[in-house]
Amino acid sequence: MDPLTVFLDEQEEKIVEQFKNQVVVSEHDHLKDRIHLNGQAMYRMVIGYFRSEITEEDIRNLAFKVACKRNQAKINIADFVHNVCLGRKLILDCLQEGGISAPVLLPALLKINECFDIFLVHAVSKYTELKNRDLAEKQMFIERSHKDRLTILGQLASSFVHEFRNPLTSIIGFSKLIREDHPELPYLHIIENELHQLNYSVSQFLLVSKKGSAVLKNDEIFNVHQLFEEILAFLYPTIVDVNAEITCVIDPACELTGSRDEIRQVLINIISNALDALQRITGERLISIEASQEGKQANIAISNNGVPIPPDVLPVIFEPFFTTKELGTGIGLYVCKEIIERHEGTITCESSDERTTFTMCFEQIHAFHEYDKKQV
Repeated sequence: MDPLTVFLDEQEEKIVEQFKNQVVVSEHDHLKDRIHLNGQAMYRMVIGYFRSEITEEDIRNLAFKVACKRNQAKINIADFVHNVCLGRKLILDCLQEGGISAPVLLPALLKINECFDIFLVHAVSKYTELKNRDLAEKQMFIERSHKDRLTILGQLASSFVHEFRNPLTSIIGFSKLIREDHPELPYLHIIENELHQLNYSVSQFLLVSKKGSAVLKNDEIFNVHQLFEEILAFLYPTIVDVNAEITCVIDPACELTGSRDEIRQVLINIISNALDALQRITGERLISIEASQEGKQANIAISNNGVPIPPDVLPVIFEPFFTTKELGTGIGLYVCKEIIERHEGTITCESSDERTTFTMCFEQIHAFHEYDKKQV
């Protein structure tokens, strides 16, 4: 028998014991008392490979087995690689200290390193595959739970809105009658404005239950300039209260196709958020509104110089239930995104210390309406 393999056989107990004493073990590892057995299996793998008794496929199978155990134990990949490299180091140190001649030692070191390299490639690949699969399953569970939550919220929203809107509609109607009978009555316009604001907030919850809807109830062409005039008149009391200066650069010919009420709700939400951000700063408070149309594409940008959105928060502002406001519901921007996507549009946000800008882009379908008219 080869003297080198005899030497390795004799050193097995010593090296496995060293491995057991030096290996990195996590406290929550339920297999920590048996981890040295992996070291023993790896050691025998090296000897078998050195003797040409095992193949690369055998090494791959062992690597998969060890990777599965380490994944089940929820071990960090860095600790796993460290322990494999520890086993390699102990074997190489043992050979170099064994008084073996250089002509015999060098090929042995290359063979052992090759064995460990093959093992590590397969083990890390399998470990990563298993981790990714676990993460995908967890993500699927989270998304399923999230959808269930949205479904429940949608059902609650529908029930709440129908119970709430009947008396709210009556109050709004009677306020109009009072204004007709007593037009000089003070503060009535404030009451009506607050009622419309409340009706707008209630509508947001109702829109949550429409997630995934691809059909627009009101498919019409409407003028963006006129829509903004209406919105700014609606928000005028809040604008005055915040003492915000609003500048508008809106193409009078800019038009959108879809539900006017839904787009109105989106723009009110974004401007209201801008006003809220402005309330938290001192000095000049500015909101800039720009709207333009290039061919069939309409672009709307709403900017403010208020408190910026933190970089770590920016990627999740359109997620449902996420909010930085103390009493926020976390559905405002989520609803905006849903509405815009239903209109075949996109919404993005950029934020810096100087300004925060929400940009909406819509691909218009005027030709579709013209085609429909021809068919009538």
